[in-house]
Amino acid sequence: MGFALRRRRGPSKFERAADGSMTLIEHLRDLRSRLFMASLGLLAGLIVGFILAEPVYELLRQPYCNLPGKIDPETNKCAAFILLAPADSFILKLKLALWIGLIVGAPVWLYQLWAFIAPGLHRHERRWAYTFVSLAAPLFAAGAALAYVVVDKGLAFLLDAGVAGLDSQLEVTRYISFVTTMILLFGVGFEFPLLLLMLNFAGVVTARRLLSWWRTVVFICFAFAAVATPDPGPFGMTLLALTLSLLYFIACGVAFLNDKRKGRGKEVYAGLADDEVSPLTDDREPVLAGDRVETVAPIEAPEPVAAPRPIESRYDDTT
Repeated sequence: MGFALRRRRGPSKFERAADGSMTLIEHLRDLRSRLFMASLGLLAGLIVGFILAEPVYELLRQPYCNLPGKIDPETNKCAAFILLAPADSFILKLKLALWIGLIVGAPVWLYQLWAFIAPGLHRHERRWAYTFVSLAAPLFAAGAALAYVVVDKGLAFLLDAGVAGLDSQLEVTRYISFVTTMILLFGVGFEFPLLLLMLNFAGVVTARRLLSWWRTVVFICFAFAAVATPDPGPFGMTLLALTLSLLYFIACGVAFLNDKRKGRGKEVYAGLADDEVSPLTDDREPVLAGDRVETVAPIEAPEPVAAPRPIESRYDDTT
């Protein structure tokens, strides 16, 4: 009886946004609430980042401490950085807290962003979005780890190749900015094969077309590695370029499997080049004179239409 008296719930907010029944004001209210929840997630992540700023700073400082002569043998402590202003240390801690807060609060603000745009996507598009997002995070983490290794190996070469030598002290804010920029560049670079896969799964390019670009892609990988890596030597640049090239060929292999699953390349004109004429059969028939058309009888004039009766003598169905 209680189940019978319970009122039936209407469609959810996701269903109303998906079928287009939500008004513009409701969409704006939904965006406002989701931005508020995302800001709360970022605030919570910022608090956690402020607590973890010291361990993260020690981790980012390790490449500098691994340089020859930077560890004091008596105290076993790393050499200090240079501070140019009294507030640089506190500002650096805030910057690290913000970076950590973005990473820690990513599940919250990414979910709010996804919940706002997901109703406008089809079901298969949402399924592929889940797959690509689950692949993007490990790829970015792998790029960040490789950037840390490259900085650790290339920092000594940079200082030793300069005029100041390894005994020079570094300014702390510029050093941390250098390391975080390297991590960001390498992480974004590792997302490039995922972008190629997105183009293939969307039907923009085929796997055969992707593989035909291998010379250009390998050149772009080495050019990007030469610009992104701080080490002018061959170690960092070659490591990053070979890793990106390997990820590109793995993406081409996955794209071939996707094309085989969808049956691409078996179309009627798949084997023809873009500038090749299609094989049309020559079945032209000669144009002959048509049959003679007989003369049509003239149409008689219509009979005159009677004038309407006055309004007083006409009645409708009701009267």
